[in-house]
Amino acid sequence: MGCCIAELRNKEVICKSNGTRLGNVDDVEIDICTGQLSALVIYGRSKMFGFLGKCEDIIIPWRDIDVIGEDTILVSYCCPALPTGGRR
Repeated sequence: MGCCIAELRNKEVICKSNGTRLGNVDDVEIDICTGQLSALVIYGRSKMFGFLGKCEDIIIPWRDIDVIGEDTILVSYCCPALPTGGRR
């Protein structure tokens, strides 16, 4: 069974360890030497309607992808911890 890159864009990416929704696939990285897909990319979300920039993009290496299902992709990916700081 195959899947084309256009179909990946409609799939929601879920972290298997805690059920966190990471977002939908926005782009892919391909190793041009081997022609193999090497990572999924989820673009960072905008902060405050884009006025405060955006979060970092999430790049999930192929080795961390566990299951590509009909509607979702389950990954063993640990999100980097968000900075926790008080107000200044």
